[in-house]
Amino acid sequence: MPELPEVETVRRGLAPVMEGARFAKVEQRRPDLRFPFPKDFAKRLKGRRVERLDRRAKYLMVWLDGGEVLAMHLGMSGRFVVDNGTGKGHRKILGDFVQEAGEDGKHDHLILTMSNGAIIRYNDARRFGYMTLIAPGKLDEHPLFHGLGIEPLGDALSADFLAGRGKRRKQPLKAFLLDQRVLAGIGNIYACEALYRARLMPDRPASVLALQSGIPSAAAKRLAPAIREVLEDALEAGGSSLRDYRKADGSLGYFQHRFCVYGREGEPCLRKGCGGIVARQVQSGRSTFYCPVCQK
Repeated sequence: MPELPEVETVRRGLAPVMEGARFAKVEQRRPDLRFPFPKDFAKRLKGRRVERLDRRAKYLMVWLDGGEVLAMHLGMSGRFVVDNGTGKGHRKILGDFVQEAGEDGKHDHLILTMSNGAIIRYNDARRFGYMTLIAPGKLDEHPLFHGLGIEPLGDALSADFLAGRGKRRKQPLKAFLLDQRVLAGIGNIYACEALYRARLMPDRPASVLALQSGIPSAAAKRLAPAIREVLEDALEAGGSSLRDYRKADGSLGYFQHRFCVYGREGEPCLRKGCGGIVARQVQSGRSTFYCPVCQK
């Protein structure tokens, strides 16, 4: 499933062809994805102008004229393919973890023709993605967004924030980072990498982030910048290429070549002078990778 850097990479690719344009034609080829499309979905989109394209957590947020918001989640295999109308040589893939079936047109479930001539196809072999329309002013109270945590690339992320949310919390650090009510958008890959950079064991309790007085511990002061840095590095690299993840121009994202622990079970730790071997354990059904020597 895409994490924050992958979704943000897709947003940056879609923005130039969507922002300022109208939906000239909306072709909805099935009634549902993971969940049913909203009632009269195509009719409600046609003719609407895209004011801006944002991201919230792992969602793409299309702000429409009139204040309504089209929220889109890529699921496991969802992706967008953009054609500027001049032929296949000008197609751009803006997608999630691209499957072999991704080129099969039978999985094109939604085709958006924009007023600027761009044609955007939403292709989703597994149909785990979903889309919904949210009424003006109702975003914060919508079930998908109510209670979402802060954006980890925003100004709110700090050692003080982590200490405040982690104080007296027995939840393991890895689960703490994956809790979307705390930090919105972080997934398994970047949680592992951030904890490695901060030299923190993933199964330590989140309470380690605060001293008894409640002020940030040394662990919190390391973890806050580690989270930001690993996400920024992934964005710079265009996301991760797991299962052939592709970025906006159709080329592969290469952050997976910078993984320090994720997927490297049994390999030497990359930290100079460490000498440890990357290990794996399962936490809440997910693989966690870490170095048992330099992470404490």
